[in-house]
Amino acid sequence: MRKSVIAGLAAGVLLALGLGTPVTAVESGKAELFVLHGIPATPVDVWVNGAKALPNFVPGDFAGPLPLAPGAYTFVLTAVGAADISSPVLTVGPVNLAADTSYTAVAHLSDMGTPMVSLFTNDISATPSGKGRLTVRHVAAAPAVDILANGAVAFPGLVNPNEVKADLPVGTYEAKVNLAGTATTAIGPANVNVTSGKNSIVYAWGSAADNNLALYVQTLSTMGAPSGVSAGSAPLPSDGSTTPIALIVVSALALIGAGFATRSAIASRR
Repeated sequence: MRKSVIAGLAAGVLLALGLGTPVTAVESGKAELFVLHGIPATPVDVWVNGAKALPNFVPGDFAGPLPLAPGAYTFVLTAVGAADISSPVLTVGPVNLAADTSYTAVAHLSDMGTPMVSLFTNDISATPSGKGRLTVRHVAAAPAVDILANGAVAFPGLVNPNEVKADLPVGTYEAKVNLAGTATTAIGPANVNVTSGKNSIVYAWGSAADNNLALYVQTLSTMGAPSGVSAGSAPLPSDGSTTPIALIVVSALALIGAGFATRSAIASRR
C-alpha cells in the first residue's frame, strides 16, 4: 500500500500549503499536523483552507509532519481531480490549531459507517524513566468493546472516536477484550511490548461489517520532538463477526497499568 510519508510527496504537500521544508520536530511557534486517510474505498483530494494539499489521497495513506501557523483551518475532502471545493465529499472546520502542539487529523468512518474527520492532539510530553506510552485510537466502523486486564474489566465500552493511553513500564503485557457488556471474548490473551521513550499511536480503521479492518501505527518520541513516522497498514483477517479485531490487540495493552485517560477528539468540537 502506498505511503504518503515518502519525501517527495511530503515536500509536495508542504509546497501546496506554502509551508517550506518538512521537519522532524515541532517548530517553535508552529502547529504540527499529520493526516491519515481511514475511509475505505474512497480516494480523495484533501484541501486545507481552500488550497489542494493532498491530491489523490487513498485509504491507508499517511502524510506529515506539516508545520502550520497557529490559527483556524478548514479541511475539505473532494473527489479526485476536483477543480475546487464546490462539491465536497466532507467538510470539517474551522478548527483551531495551537502553537507548539502536534496533531493528527483522521478521515474515517463513525461507528455507524458515516464519513467524518477527527482531530487528535498527540501527547509528546516526556514519559517517566523506564516507561513508554501507548495510545490507541478507535476510528473504525465497529462496535464498543470492554478492555480486560488480568481477567477484570479495566475500561468498559470503548467507542469510536475515543482514544485511550497509558505510560507503562517497559516490558511485555497480556490482555484480552470482550464484546461490550458480555462475557464473549473477542481475542486474547495478547502479549505486546512497550518501548522506552516512545509514544506508539495505533489507529484501528476501516469497517468490521465489510471485513476491511486495518491497523496504522504512528510513532513519536516522548521528549517533545516527533521522531518521524514508523508505521504500517494492512488488512486484518476476519472471523465474520463485527468485532473490531484491529482495535482489540493493542487497545487492551493501553489500559493495563496504574492509570489511564480517555479523550474524544472530534474535529468539529475543537
